[in-house]
Amino acid sequence: MDESRRDEHPVREALLELLRTRAELTSAQAARELGGNTGLYSFHLRKLAEQGLVEDVPGVTGRARPWRLARGAGRGHRRAPRPRPAAERPAHPDLGGLNRALEDESYQRWLDRREEVPAHWRRDEAFSQVVYLTPEEMAALGDAVRSLIALFRHREDDPSARPTGSEPVAVVTRLFPMLDPGSADDAGPQHD
Repeated sequence: MDESRRDEHPVREALLELLRTRAELTSAQAARELGGNTGLYSFHLRKLAEQGLVEDVPGVTGRARPWRLARGAGRGHRRAPRPRPAAERPAHPDLGGLNRALEDESYQRWLDRREEVPAHWRRDEAFSQVVYLTPEEMAALGDAVRSLIALFRHREDDPSARPTGSEPVAVVTRLFPMLDPGSADDAGPQHD
């Protein structure tokens, strides 16, 4: 993959930028730094490895797989660029947009490969609903969802806490007002 092609993929560029600032990186660390899910970062780190831009850290085994910039990319692969001084680095992409792109890409990968996974994992819980809320209620709903997710987050860092048969599951929640410009008064609710 040449430099111009790599720059077209914001997830991989963000991962390379992180690796330019540290010796090694796991997909879980990338998820904490950039948001999103570890499975998708793991996928993109493997793709960067296929392109000779990153490599496994030697001597480390297990599920938490650390990666580093490739030391000797040779054999027809382009070598990873050297770290640039911070002033010369491009700004990180919009992380909100990056997270949405990660979620969309991850979900599309799921749809494309759903029939390849064991039958008991082929069902997903994708749903959507429009509800009428105040800004405060929307914030409270977001807090409630985060509280539920928090019950399971420790399992990412503590494999011993994972029940037998558990696998990574993406949880995506988007709460946003469906307002047209000028449809809501900035002064607050109006009651007639």
